[in-house]
Amino acid sequence: MNTDINNINVRNGNTNKNRARMLISCPDQPGIVAAVSQFLFEHSANIVQSDQYTMDPEGGMFFIRIEFDLPELSSRIDQLKSDFEHVAERFHMDWRLTLASRKKRLAIFVSKEDHCLLELLWHWRAGDLDADIAMVISNHPDMKSLVEPFDIPFVHIPVTADTKSEAERKQLEAVGDSVDVIILARYMQIISPTFLQHFGHRIINIHHSFLPAFIGGKPYAQAHNRGVKIIGATAHYVTEELDGGPIIEQDVQRVSHRDNVDDLKRIGRHIERIVLARAVSWHVEDRIIVHNNKTVVFN
Repeated sequence: MNTDINNINVRNGNTNKNRARMLISCPDQPGIVAAVSQFLFEHSANIVQSDQYTMDPEGGMFFIRIEFDLPELSSRIDQLKSDFEHVAERFHMDWRLTLASRKKRLAIFVSKEDHCLLELLWHWRAGDLDADIAMVISNHPDMKSLVEPFDIPFVHIPVTADTKSEAERKQLEAVGDSVDVIILARYMQIISPTFLQHFGHRIINIHHSFLPAFIGGKPYAQAHNRGVKIIGATAHYVTEELDGGPIIEQDVQRVSHRDNVDDLKRIGRHIERIVLARAVSWHVEDRIIVHNNKTVVFN
């Protein structure tokens, strides 16, 4: 089974070793696209995809995502980054340049609900998630038997109110410097500011859309009692503001008085799975730029 999984990922993953992705944000002004395109042309790069967005042509911010091919990219990437600094300084750019062939490494955090975890594992096994899952970390042992058949390390780190700091220390020790992004796949613990300092906008969370209207326990029962007509889910980057980080993706589905609480939970789980999978996919494909508390998503 492990061999089949690896073969699928090689077949469906990004195998273009000479492709790079560039993400840029800067104050809008004439000449940005021309300067970047000219730079890439002068370095023998071929642009294969380009998406751009401006908040306001006069005084707003400009965002662009470019994919390009460049022969012998891996040996030229450092020089390319160094040379681009001159363009970046001229236009006051915030930018990053990544190799499409370098798969990002994920750590998935989960508690007792399996639906979001399973969705990510299925996408990974099918080769639709262009990333490597380095490990699954949980504060409960329940998911171990589910994860093991995928040949992915499962790390059980119990968390209580008295041991939370020590548990986070162990979590950080487990992920080390080898993980690019953490996915909270219905991980039912609040992430501390100390933990957040290590990852910045590299922790993605998923939650139902009833917040902040129905806080606390049994949100679906609260929603049912109020006769809600729409159920949804939100995927966002984690910040110190609880469930208030930059939103990556959202989706909704209409419901009616005919749906009981169990129906609402089932529909909610389905939306959460889809929304989180989209958000993770867009992140690992370098399709997101964070600006203040918002995101620009090139999808």
